[in-house]
Amino acid sequence: MNAEFLLTAFVVVLLPGTGVLYTLAVGLGLGARAASLAALGCTLGMLPQLLLATFGLSLILQASAASFQFIRLLGTAYLLFIAWQVFRGSGALALDSASSPRSIPQLVGTGLWLNLLNPKLGLFFLAFLPQFVPAGSEDTRGLFLMLGLVFALMTLIVFIGYGLLASWVRDYVIGRPAVMTLIRWSFTLAFVVLALRLAVETLQP
Repeated sequence: MNAEFLLTAFVVVLLPGTGVLYTLAVGLGLGARAASLAALGCTLGMLPQLLLATFGLSLILQASAASFQFIRLLGTAYLLFIAWQVFRGSGALALDSASSPRSIPQLVGTGLWLNLLNPKLGLFFLAFLPQFVPAGSEDTRGLFLMLGLVFALMTLIVFIGYGLLASWVRDYVIGRPAVMTLIRWSFTLAFVVLALRLAVETLQP
């Protein structure tokens, strides 16, 4: 485990994506506890992808255009569904002061599915992690998995941080309907853009 990996992974985790947006939206709408559960769900959704990459099964996905396209379309549809939930203020995403508590399975499950239905995540692990596995290592697979687990733990910590920040901001904006409407539209648009980006993804780098 070297400092270069930790720094690079930290920068990658900080970059905004579906998990960051989901955690921020939940933090704004439902507070710190709900945001932490959302972050946990996003992290859990990474683990099957990491295992697939560790044992080479992501290579099957990479080689099978039909499988990739199927999961890509499911992921696109799910992101559009999330955008619709944000717009309507329903499901795990409700950006208003009257938001009722959401169940743990609902909060965790939404984050989990966001990453499970992202076909590029496993391929990202295959492209990113081997750069930090020393050539000639006796247990290449074990080191690959360990690096992936560290990346997942870092993701959980950073996402919780994002969620806590959003919940802090929530106290200042939740009682301002005009601001909350702007935030709702912004998150809706962001999820639509991510859905469209995934819709045009290909297996080529």
